[in-house]
Amino acid sequence: MKKALIADDEPLIRRQVAETLAEYGFEDIVEAENGAQAAEFAPQVKPLLVVLDVSMPVMDGITAAEKIGKKISAPIILLTGATEPETISRARDAAVSNYLLKPFNADQMKAAIELAIHKFIEVSNLKDENSKLKDALETRKLVDKAKGLLIAKGMSEPEAYRKMQKIAMDKRKSMKEVAEAIMLMES
Repeated sequence: MKKALIADDEPLIRRQVAETLAEYGFEDIVEAENGAQAAEFAPQVKPLLVVLDVSMPVMDGITAAEKIGKKISAPIILLTGATEPETISRARDAAVSNYLLKPFNADQMKAAIELAIHKFIEVSNLKDENSKLKDALETRKLVDKAKGLLIAKGMSEPEAYRKMQKIAMDKRKSMKEVAEAIMLMES
């Protein structure tokens, strides 16, 4: 189920955004009257998309975006009439995905949604790939260190590597786990 979270202190704008999100295919749309409510609702709702007004009572949209971004991972679109460089800079620093000026129409909102979701998926994929590469590099370093310990005991490099591979297969462990065990035994 595609969930979205909207926060705007103006009920008419919330309704307009909700209708556009429904047209876009969102089935569960949660509405908040201010940024504090949005920040409170976000971890419970776990929305695919968050749409926040910048100027709201209790907590503004940019502060809410910062708080939401620390709790969940979702693209955030800001609605505003403000185009001051300071507001845009704060939005950028809060990792806002898109910025839509009021008044807006449904087509503009749909374009903003499409871009925000696409960019979010792209960045998420890059983060995942980065994490996998870091893990692979860490594993490679550990395997090299463990291999070095075995070489110091008189094995050749290919023999040390084959021994580690055999242990990994026999024990059904990863090369990283085998390398960590070898290093633990040698310390």
